[in-house]
Amino acid sequence: MEFKTASQQACYEKVLPWMKEIFGDFATPREDMPIITVYVGSAIAQVGVFSWGENDATVTSRAYVVTGADLTPDLMKYLLNETADMRFGGFGLDNDGDILFQHAIVGSRADKEELRASVMAVIITADEYDDKIVARWGGQRALDRVSTS
Repeated sequence: MEFKTASQQACYEKVLPWMKEIFGDFATPREDMPIITVYVGSAIAQVGVFSWGENDATVTSRAYVVTGADLTPDLMKYLLNETADMRFGGFGLDNDGDILFQHAIVGSRADKEELRASVMAVIITADEYDDKIVARWGGQRALDRVSTS
């Protein structure tokens, strides 16, 4: 695996053991990128360590909530309103129109409890909202998409 900076590598080497301690066998590191995948309930989260300038990194927890939903103005308003009330993180869309939820923390300042709070906020939110969104706007939950592919 290649890292863009020494800070990114140091952060990944700090975060990986914490992820294993927190999530055990449910945390699976990728071999090609500094990303750890976590499966909890119907949610699948990816925790990525990304360079942030030369001297720091961010730890971004991201879960794909629903793919293939009908992206109506009503759904967009719903996601924005829900994001406004979130304590950690927010909803977004990727380039394919898939709904995601993510939260980021500063790598150099992160500790294990902050990492746990960030990842769990993303996982719990994705697990809570995937069924609500599919029921009203269609699409597939992340876990259903993985199960059928």
